[in-house]
Amino acid sequence: MLCDALQARKVFQHALTNHYAILAVNADSHAAINDCLEAARLIDAPVIIETSLWQIKGHSFGAGNAIDGVAAYLAHLLVIANCERYKSIPVIYHTDHIKGPETLDILRAAIEGINLTVHNERVSLRASTISLDASELNEEQNIAHILTLCEIAKAASVPVTLEMESAVDEGITSAEETKKLLGSIEALFPEQIFLWAPGVGTKHGFGEHMNFSVKTIKNNIRLTKEITGREIGIALHGSTGLSPQDLSNASKAGVVKVNWSTESLLIRSTAARNYYLSHEEKLDKKHPEWKNTVMDNGITSYVAKEYIPKVAERMQILGGVGKAGELVKVLQLQQGSLVNN
Repeated sequence: MLCDALQARKVFQHALTNHYAILAVNADSHAAINDCLEAARLIDAPVIIETSLWQIKGHSFGAGNAIDGVAAYLAHLLVIANCERYKSIPVIYHTDHIKGPETLDILRAAIEGINLTVHNERVSLRASTISLDASELNEEQNIAHILTLCEIAKAASVPVTLEMESAVDEGITSAEETKKLLGSIEALFPEQIFLWAPGVGTKHGFGEHMNFSVKTIKNNIRLTKEITGREIGIALHGSTGLSPQDLSNASKAGVVKVNWSTESLLIRSTAARNYYLSHEEKLDKKHPEWKNTVMDNGITSYVAKEYIPKVAERMQILGGVGKAGELVKVLQLQQGSLVNN
């Protein structure tokens, strides 16, 4: 089931209360999306599918137009996440690494909804949760952008569930910066931020020379409560270089969302290379198995066999096994409460 903004809040609260984290995969293709949902189904875990600017503007989705890319991505997720096979798996669509001059236009569309007309029926597609890339922003700009997103949601009378980040690759975020960033938003728009992504010693990429400590996670959880009066789950960026034990400990300490991109891309690209190398003789158009070999289903099925178990393994490390069924019950109760009111 594809979650809306309010359902996503419940998912994060459940993860924080029950000491597990949800894998957030930066999925590059329709096949990668499907593989992530299949891994989640196999172990009954929730999943976050997130996109960065390069995906939504990429050839497979927006073909240069980022807002069209968000719509295309959401349309695919809407169909696949709500089909019979995956409707029992909570799926969150999250905007990640959105930066540059298009940022606010893209996120405005993702919050307000991108309207499509299908068979004379109007459909509005919205992201479940929203973040922007703060790596090129100073503190004041970061605050201003997040406040603008809150204003957009307020003006449109729609809920928004936000992740706020500091410069996550620049070491460990200080308590002073945390208080300034979170405090500035909470003072004007309380309870809009449900994910806090501080620098905790990790780095994007393959994570060499990291200075990660679970103590930093615990300190940030304590700080979020001190600043806002409630505990806010931590979003962990740059997870590829962390050990399984680090990931498990972080999840138990308050990390509720673990971004995963670099290793994911490596697994899929390595599998694709192996497919073509091992099927090289069949790539000759005179070979009787040429057509089956070169069809998209051939390579995507091969990659899936390598990739799905790795995704499921990482979800298991984060403690997500069996949590999808629990969450569906929570979300059904929430929906019933909204209907009754």
